Amino acid sequence: MSGPIEGEGDHIERRVERTVFETDRQLVVGDVTLPPAGYQSRFSDSLNRADLEFVPLTNVEITSLDHGKVIERPFVVLSKRHVRLAYPLNS
Repeated sequence: MSGPIEGEGDHIERRVERTVFETDRQLVVGDVTLPPAGYQSRFSDSLNRADLEFVPLTNVEITSLDHGKVIERPFVVLSKRHVRLAYPLNS
């Protein structure tokens, strides 16, 4: 058996915003995926959602604030509880 076939109606528009998060020990730069407009479309909306404890990020660079070492990961989930500062990179 084959899996479901994706049709034109299955495509959901999204936009990607490059963001910076600072924790006590790391600077995390990654892409957050957001709706293009309307409900939950602002970066701050994604951070203020009480039902989500983690922020999914893609294309991530994690820099240690202690020694400057940088690692890259294709995907991470970042606990909002550890975020001290967050902002869109190009704003």
